Amino acid sequence: MSVINYAKRTIDFKIVYYGPGLAGKTANLQYVHRCLPHANKGRMISLATGDDRTIYFDFLPVSALTVRGFETRFQLYTVPGQVQYDMTRRLVLRGADGLVFVADSQFERLRENVESLRNLETNLREYECTLDEIPHVLQYNKRDLPNVAPVEYLEFVLNRRARRVPFVEAAALEGEGVFDTLNTVSRMALASEFGSERRGHDEAS
Repeated sequence: MSVINYAKRTIDFKIVYYGPGLAGKTANLQYVHRCLPHANKGRMISLATGDDRTIYFDFLPVSALTVRGFETRFQLYTVPGQVQYDMTRRLVLRGADGLVFVADSQFERLRENVESLRNLETNLREYECTLDEIPHVLQYNKRDLPNVAPVEYLEFVLNRRARRVPFVEAAALEGEGVFDTLNTVSRMALASEFGSERRGHDEAS
């Protein structure tokens, strides 16, 4: 849930990038951090092993725009892809306002994508939440590699819920689709927050 500071007139949204190991979650944040002006970004904190896998999370506070007199800021996190860090994944998910599921488009990674998506759904249930209740986007990453599954097939496998969610094709290392993904999930989180605020106001009237 977003954190509102009325004294400072700020709203903080937490966006979590989820997906299997080495799918490109950290690459997304690294590209965002590299491209943003200094005034619009904070320090990027990354804890990684020797093979460059994030163990805990990347955290990147991004200043955005002003909405209704409040400065909205987005805190971007990634979760570790490795199975043994499932407790950390669950902790990072807590209080998320939006999710990006980063899928590896290569045919040989399809099973890992499916397992990671199921793991996401399982961990959300720990917070009595489902994917139908939280704004999220699917990013089909590594579209620049030769052995990738067609988007239609990825949609069939990973986006089969009754209410399909937006997807973005990406090559995160090159920056393709990175900001499209972030902008899409950010707009969805804002719409969810202010839409619920409006509904609450209407119900109280």
